Amino acid sequence: MSDNTTRLVAIYNIDPAEADTIKLRMLSWCKQFNILCFFDSNGYSSSYAGYDCLLAVGARAHIRGESGDLLSGLQAFHDQHEDWMFGNLCYDYKNVLEPQLGSAHPQKHHFPLLNFFIPQTVCYINRERTVLTIASYDNPCYVYEQITDACVLEGLLPELSFTSEQNKETYLRTINDLREHIAAGDCYEINYCNQGYCEAADIDPFLVFQSLNRLSPAPFAAFYRLQDEYMMCASPERYMRKDGATLISQPIKGTAKRGADKHEDDELKKLLAESIKERAENVMIVDLVRNDIAKSCETGSVQVSELFGIYTYPQVHQMISTITGVLKPTLSFTDAIRYSFPMGSMTGAPKYKVMELIERYEPSRRELFSGSVGYITPGGDFDFNVVIRSLFYNQVDRYLSYQTGGAITYDSVPEQEWEEMRLKAWALERIFRDKTTAQKQ
Repeated sequence: MSDNTTRLVAIYNIDPAEADTIKLRMLSWCKQFNILCFFDSNGYSSSYAGYDCLLAVGARAHIRGESGDLLSGLQAFHDQHEDWMFGNLCYDYKNVLEPQLGSAHPQKHHFPLLNFFIPQTVCYINRERTVLTIASYDNPCYVYEQITDACVLEGLLPELSFTSEQNKETYLRTINDLREHIAAGDCYEINYCNQGYCEAADIDPFLVFQSLNRLSPAPFAAFYRLQDEYMMCASPERYMRKDGATLISQPIKGTAKRGADKHEDDELKKLLAESIKERAENVMIVDLVRNDIAKSCETGSVQVSELFGIYTYPQVHQMISTITGVLKPTLSFTDAIRYSFPMGSMTGAPKYKVMELIERYEPSRRELFSGSVGYITPGGDFDFNVVIRSLFYNQVDRYLSYQTGGAITYDSVPEQEWEEMRLKAWALERIFRDKTTAQKQ
């Protein structure tokens, strides 16, 4: 590690057509680090996007914990260092925010409830894909040479089969049980998920992410490594972004499969946009998110900038809404997280009750799934995704898993909910069934 006490910055002009190759070389170069975080927006155009790609490697310092007021600790950590920070919040951090809640299921992965690190080196490609910036406590010119000299990863993924923790009969029966809770007035929407897993899996997580990101490119894709724990994420969803005093949240609720051709694709998008059930699911979560961020925003500043937007991804169409607000000047940026985590799209409403029901009915601990990974800038802005459409790998135990599901309302048809859950699962499982998916791109 360098003895430099100041980040040195080098800026390089790049050809936008070469940006994807540079990102692949960055992914190959970072294999040497035990702690890293890689974000890829995959070229999706958005007025809210910060970077096309962002990579952090090495840890000069870190904060992590399993109990106590960790967000206040994170705020103090940032105030002390005023540096880049990258890390995660697990879904089970809900138990810190709401001490009456618990998580009794066994852990299969071991990401800390909260973990953030100050990286030795940060590399980022701007939104226009024209500039690569390297900010490092090492020599950034040397880092650039290493990246440009790195070979793109090549190799084949093993053929793997996944076991579903719940069979179809159990899943359908549970959907009906949840509908009875809704009918009884316990809640009016609940996010319910199922785990798929593979034991004794020997994989290269870097190749897995490269393959997943090629087949399912998403605007909030992420690759996260903490020693022997890995997350490979193809998330289409933003949890929350802070840009100056503005907070932006973009919950997803509403899913439709892709069509076989453009005509069918357009019809499915139209059906999704007009679906009373999907719009009801979406607006319920919009109301919940509005209420959550209003707790940290100035009165009257919370707005729904977009309602029921339809966005297309490789495997699915999604209904996405955008809510914005202005953070109160008396509050810190971690208060925005404190009053809104976990994200409503992955719980349902009312939030406290459905988190109790999730613990009761889901047979697996969510851990990092439906939590968040993201970054905090030196100036205190941040961007966090929703950890969905993700694979998790415990390299010591060789345990590979994912969780997928959907929002359940009283109008939910159990068979259709099973099909939606399996559609999302198939997008993750398929990379281990096609022997060509990990080939050099």
